Amino acid sequence: MRHLRVLRQFWGSAIAAELEYRGNFFLATLSAIGLLVGSVFSLSLLYQGGYRPGGWRLEEALLVLGAFTALQGLAGTLFQPNLNRIVQQVQQGTLDFVLLKPVDSQFWLSTRMLSPWGLPDLLFGLGVWLYAGFRLGFGPLEHLAGLAFLGVAGFILYALWFILGTTSIWFVKVGNTTEVLRSLLEAGRYPIQAFPALYRLFFSFVVPVAFLTTVPAEAALGRASLNTLLVALGLMLVLFAFSRFFWRLALRSYTSASS
Repeated sequence: MRHLRVLRQFWGSAIAAELEYRGNFFLATLSAIGLLVGSVFSLSLLYQGGYRPGGWRLEEALLVLGAFTALQGLAGTLFQPNLNRIVQQVQQGTLDFVLLKPVDSQFWLSTRMLSPWGLPDLLFGLGVWLYAGFRLGFGPLEHLAGLAFLGVAGFILYALWFILGTTSIWFVKVGNTTEVLRSLLEAGRYPIQAFPALYRLFFSFVVPVAFLTTVPAEAALGRASLNTLLVALGLMLVLFAFSRFFWRLALRSYTSASS
């Protein structure tokens, strides 16, 4: 309950500050619409002539695109405004003030800011998911299964992003690494089966893009095996636990700005 009260204060003040520039929300919405239209158009091009990438129907591939767009919105709303600042906190020495606060430092760094400009992507992504589910005849259980593993994907993405941000304690100028991660995640627009075998291995076991977008869609479609779902859950738990361990390990090497 204490953390929920803190979270309410964090997000209340963050939204109040962001809404001073309300025109940004209109621009963010237009940008999200343009990107989504472009993504749907490029996806539809792959299905010309009856071709099915990886054996996926267009409506099924739209589930993957919806999951990708929703995660992109989540990243823009919560991950990017918070986790990208870890590097800045280390460079400027303001991480000292975070560590002195009577609240868990990882919680503070992960939730302090909230940007409403990512909400259009999040809402449009869920809208594409619901539209595709309607075309596929989904019921509540199918949606629940898919969205549950989309939540799992959100935790996986958070843990990866936080771990990369944590490395700034040793290697101060690592701001571009999160951009590299975002570039690799672009592969999540398409079902993992649409890629050659070598790429499928890379996006499953090196950068787990498959677990971010394809697995939630497969869970909704009833295609995901029990082993795949268990691996997704295990990956979430392991990465989240490792992010906690890695952060505490990094703090042992942290030299404050005042020392």
